[in-house]
Amino acid sequence: MTNLIEGKTGLWEVVIGLEVHAQIISESKLFSSSSTLFGSEPNTNVSFIDAGLPGVLPRPNKFCIEQAIKTGLALDGEINLVSYFDRKHYFYPDLPFGYQITQFYKPIMEHGKMLIELEDGTTKLIGITRLHVEQDAGKLLHEHHPNKSFVDLNRAGVGLMEIVSEPDIRSKLEAATYVNNLRVLLRSIGTCDGNMEEGSMRCDINISVRKPDEDYRTRVEVKNVNSIKFLQQAIDFEVEQQIATWENGGEVVQETKLFDPSSGKTFSLRKKEDSGGYRYVRDPDILPLMLDKSYVDEIREALPELPQDKKARFINDYSLSAYEATILTENVETSDFFEKSLSNAYGDIRNPKLVANWITTNLFALLNNSGLKISESKISPQQLGEMIDLIEEEVISSKIAKEVFDIMWSDDKFFGISPLEIVEVKGLKQITDTTEIAALVDKLCNENADKIEQIKAGKDKLLGWFVGQIMKETGGKANPEVVNSLLNKKISS
Repeated sequence: MTNLIEGKTGLWEVVIGLEVHAQIISESKLFSSSSTLFGSEPNTNVSFIDAGLPGVLPRPNKFCIEQAIKTGLALDGEINLVSYFDRKHYFYPDLPFGYQITQFYKPIMEHGKMLIELEDGTTKLIGITRLHVEQDAGKLLHEHHPNKSFVDLNRAGVGLMEIVSEPDIRSKLEAATYVNNLRVLLRSIGTCDGNMEEGSMRCDINISVRKPDEDYRTRVEVKNVNSIKFLQQAIDFEVEQQIATWENGGEVVQETKLFDPSSGKTFSLRKKEDSGGYRYVRDPDILPLMLDKSYVDEIREALPELPQDKKARFINDYSLSAYEATILTENVETSDFFEKSLSNAYGDIRNPKLVANWITTNLFALLNNSGLKISESKISPQQLGEMIDLIEEEVISSKIAKEVFDIMWSDDKFFGISPLEIVEVKGLKQITDTTEIAALVDKLCNENADKIEQIKAGKDKLLGWFVGQIMKETGGKANPEVVNSLLNKKISS
């Protein structure tokens, strides 16, 4: 078996199930018309419904429901044509109703799945128990007063999709891969932006350990982890703690914990309630959610190409490596940029490997250094594609192309200008005239006859020195293949 951990008493297996809370991309909340805009002044996006005032009547937001259906279909799940909203009772200052409107007894989707690919190339199918829709709670603010907490209800009532996996995950790397794949999927279909740092995607981790082939032991839930890095750190710490507890004769207690990023440790928040502790009841104010099969089928037909399918297409159609295809399908903007860079004005396809390399190395480096997204790139797909044409047509060398690339990015005078025009204005065209290069080769060889004799005697590395001198003399504009060819002829003559 893989992913087993060695303890004092033998091998242990980690069992992980994840509950991912994904904020639905929607301009208004799940049951009200209040804005969902992130970063607004506290308590400015709050309606009577969000504040839980007596007598309010929540009405489901149709677009939020469509987003949930879209996600359920993308996860290859079964959409329930009839589902219900329920009340989950608990008391906290940022929960105005005193209960959360959620789906417990009959969620909108069940029996989904996601295939993940691990670093060693192996794949694993992770079952998804359910996807249900619920309203988010507000937020407590602790930084405004040393002894008091304040409540911001801007987030209260924002639509969430809770995506619950089966306990199929067996390591922190599987957990990280699953969450990252889920984030890529949600972004690609436009149902959640996946910004964990803003809290629009959060993760609850259910962790237990057991001896191989043994029944499940007591699990612990770590709440509201907001980065993949913290997800892995929390799993590491909790697994180590649980194994130590069992091996020292103790018992793991079912409880809810929080993860402290500063210490890398989890700490107890409360004893874990069973579902009965929340006193779930059907919400009497909201009618059953009844869907037509034709309506669900329309949403299915309108789904965009999913990341796994796009990755497979990039590998099969463009002969990209699995790594290249993975990087290029991390988000829709990157894959769109790649495919737009690929196609020229005549509908022909450029060299996919070359396009992928320029995007994943040169362009990504500039974007990272500038803190920009690819959608904010100063170089357009058309400009990149045209520059690659110049390389392929031997108008410029790869070295000169980097200079052109940097000019397109950093020189405001050439913003949006075609690469060919930059090459012409800057005098960067590659020298392919063999007569001109041959004259330089003859001159250099005649001045360094001793080095020519050393090359003939077997010191092949000196050939690179000659090539470097020619490139230096021509400002990097001499065609390297022509230079090498003429040098070899000169040396062998």
